[in-house]
Amino acid sequence: MSMQQQIHTKLSDAIDCTHLEVINESHMHSRGSDSHFKVIVVSEEFSGLRLLPRHRRINEVLKSELANDIHALAIHAHTPEEFSEQSGQVPASPNCLGGSKFD
Repeated sequence: MSMQQQIHTKLSDAIDCTHLEVINESHMHSRGSDSHFKVIVVSEEFSGLRLLPRHRRINEVLKSELANDIHALAIHAHTPEEFSEQSGQVPASPNCLGGSKFD
């Protein structure tokens, strides 16, 4: 199973998502390996939560991957209403500044 598939499976098993995308952005960085990802997680579970608790929830689900395999993870966590207001669009991920523990 690829890292992208593993992230998707873990998030979909742990969070009741109305929309979930896992985008491998590794090709945009010097390493090229499966280490840079963007996740778009839309769930009613995020209602009433600020940004930090939403990110903590996702980080907890992916704790092992973040400790061992993932160098960068751009998180976009929204309620269905928020995602709809944004017309399903999220900002582009920032450029990687390097400094990987794998280098």
